[in-house]
Parts: sequence; structure tokens; C-alpha cells
Amino acid sequence: MPPKKTPKGLLGLLMVLGPSLVWCGEYIGSGEVIVSTRAGAVLGPAILWAVTVGIFLKYWIGLCGGRYTVVTGEAMIDGFARLPGPRNWMIWITLIGQAASAVCSIGAIAVMASVFLGSLFPLGDQGQVIYVSIVTVFVITIAWLGRFDALKWAMGLFVGVIVLGVAYVAVRTLPSARELLIGLFGFQVPDIPLWARQGDPDIAKATAWGEILPLIGWSAGGFASQVWYTYWVMGAGYGMAAGRQVGTSADTECLASMTADQARELKPWLRAVAFDATVALVIGTVVTGAFLLAGSGILRPLMRVPKGPQVALQVSEIFSQHWSAAGGMLFLAAGAAAMVSTQLGQLAGWPRLLADCTRHLSARFARIAPLWQYRLFLSVFLVTNLLVCWGLGTQPVVLVKFGAIFDGLLLVPLQALAVAYMIFVAQKKMLSADAAGILRPGWYHLLGLVVAAIVFGYFCAFQVPSVLTQMLGG
Repeated sequence: MPPKKTPKGLLGLLMVLGPSLVWCGEYIGSGEVIVSTRAGAVLGPAILWAVTVGIFLKYWIGLCGGRYTVVTGEAMIDGFARLPGPRNWMIWITLIGQAASAVCSIGAIAVMASVFLGSLFPLGDQGQVIYVSIVTVFVITIAWLGRFDALKWAMGLFVGVIVLGVAYVAVRTLPSARELLIGLFGFQVPDIPLWARQGDPDIAKATAWGEILPLIGWSAGGFASQVWYTYWVMGAGYGMAAGRQVGTSADTECLASMTADQARELKPWLRAVAFDATVALVIGTVVTGAFLLAGSGILRPLMRVPKGPQVALQVSEIFSQHWSAAGGMLFLAAGAAAMVSTQLGQLAGWPRLLADCTRHLSARFARIAPLWQYRLFLSVFLVTNLLVCWGLGTQPVVLVKFGAIFDGLLLVPLQALAVAYMIFVAQKKMLSADAAGILRPGWYHLLGLVVAAIVFGYFCAFQVPSVLTQMLGG
């Protein structure tokens, strides 16, 4: 049952704040440093709407998934197992789709980390393979031993430097109020300028959606990040998740016998998760928007499109334009730290997600201790990172874009609808009648999820196929 002490007032909410910070720390990395900066350089502030739309719609998926965990005590993957239809159909889709997304995204971040480190300390022709190997072994060792905290704090300091620096640059190069308003509410899809097409053969015949869709995909993370948020809520012990571990299904007998008083005691935790998710919404929007505006304010006037193996040096001009070569070096160091931090967040979440799926599909796998389930998938990523580096390591931006589309767009509409069923139907079935009435979600939760499904469904049906064709053709 939920703990006796529930958060009360703003101070109480601040005291239990936490999952949102882990969520932000996981997704503030490649999407902001590379994709947002590049999109700003190519298309300018006119596409600020893509940041706000992407983050705001994913916010409803993460928030409602967090609500489900607070009420039931189980994470999103267990909720997927309760969907109607053929047994575990959503689990199968998630396992297959997320295995491909994980290989692509984790490999992309390892390659990006090697690009930043190679720009700081060049090691010749084989430098990228060496750095990918070092980064991969290092982060997997940390994840294997479970020693995340100290390193995450250290990496967080560097990430803080890059965020504050980019925010400063964004403010110094801020466009006019009219341009900002048009960018936020005009929903423009501007043409790629001629200078950008001539400078980058990969977008010579592409459309602006080739820059906009990866930006939307990485904003607030993707499908996996919304699943992971329910893990972080469990780890923080919100509501019915107190004392429970990831990989355990809800205690349905306890939920079915929940009294009205117990439900009212649980309700403040719903406010806590709403406050926590909203903090992530604000941080993500501000930081992602700042990187886009910095790219627009510094790189766009220079007609510079970050691309290829030199992407780190090109993006570092955001700092070097204001703080000379020393600023550029600081950016490279902080950028490498941001990539390592993102990689740590991915390796805290993706192996658990895939193990969670496999547990539902294989009784034999479910009998393995949860720690070794997690470590088994860690071992897989040790191999796939190196394969991705050897196969596509010379195209780090393309890798990051593929990761953004596979994880951030393709399964998100289905995820939104699945979460809607979980909180409006499955949750009600598990609770007593009194508790279900007190803890029922609002109409606005349904509206947010349905709009997210429609908008992301549009992107997947009408824009993603042509963008993938362009990327593969390039």
C-alpha cells in the first residue's frame, strides 16, 4: 500500500521531485546537441513549433503512464500485457521494434561520443573505433556494476555547463518577438535554403521534414523514454509503487480490495507525478529550444550545416564564437560528457525494457534473476555498438536521425492508444468500485493521448516513409 506520508503543498511536491530529472538527464544529449542545433542551422527559428509539439504530446504519454504506475504499482510494459486481443501482441511489437531502435540509438550515441572525443584528442584513422570501444566498455561496466549515481552527477556537471552556455548564446542571438511567435505558432515547414543543399549532399534533394521529424522524434525522448519514466516512478516509490521492483506485475488482490480512504490517501501521489512530469516538460522545452535557437543564431549566419565526422567541431562553433578556442574546447568536453550521460541513461533503461518484454513472452527467461536478465541484454549491446560503429560510423548524424525516427515516431501513436486503454479501462478493472471512482483520470488525459495518437499517426503515415526513402537514398 502507499506510504503513510504523502506529499502536501508545493514543498512536499519539491521533496519528492526526482523521476523527471532522471528523465531529462536521459534524453538531453544527442537530440539537443546535434539534431536541434542542426535543425536550427538549416531551418532557423521557424520550426520552434516542432519542439513544443513533440514534447507537449509526449508529455501526456509519460504523465499518463506515470499515473498508471502510481495507481497500480506496475510499469508500462506490464500494462501492455493487459491489452485486449491476442495474448501479448503489444509486447511482441514492443520487443521487436525496440530491439531495433535500441541497437540503432545506443550505437549512434556511442559513435557521437567517439566523434566528440576524437575532436578533442585525435587518434588517427582508427580513432573512432578505439573511442567507441572505450566508451562502450566503460559505460557497460558502470551499468553492469550498478554504479550510476556518482558518474551521473559528474557527467551532469558537464551537461549543466553546455546547457547554461547554449542558453546564454540563445539569449544573446535571440530573434525578434515576431519571429519567435511565428516559430511557435505558425507551424511553418520552410524550404531548405540553397546554401544548405549545396553544402550537404545528404539533403540536396530532401525536404524540410528530413530535419523536422528527427527533431520531433528526439524531443522528450521516444517510445522507450515514456516506458522508462514509469521505471523511474517505481524507483522513486510513488504511491502503489513503494517497495516494489521493476519487473513485477500489480498486486491485483490488493487493488481489488482498496477502500475509499486508501484511494484518497493515494491521490496526492497523482498530483506529485503530474508536477514531476510537468517539470520535465518545462526543462525539455526550454533546453531543446535553446539549442535550436543557438544553431539558428550562430551557425545559420555562417551557412554551416553540422554533418559527417566533423560534426562536433562544427557544432562547437556555438561556443567558440563567444569564448574563443577555449570555449570551443569546453563545448567538446561537455558534449562528450552529454553523450556519455545519455548512453548511461539508455543502458539503465533499454536492457530493462527488453528484459521486461521477454519476461512476459518466455516463462524460462522469467525464472532468471532480474539482475542477470538485465546483464544479458547489456552484453548484447557490447557487441552491437561495435558493429554499428564499423558499419555506419562515418555517418553519425544519419545514425542519430535513424534512431530518432525509429524510437521517437514509429510506435508512439500505438503507445498513446495503449496507455489510454490502460488508465481508462485496465486500471478500472483492477480497482474496487470506490477506488476507481476516486482515482479515475480526467477527460483531458484522454484528449491529450488521442491528439498525440492522431498527430504522431499523421507523421508516421504521411511523412516518415518519404523521409526514410530520402535518407536511405542519400
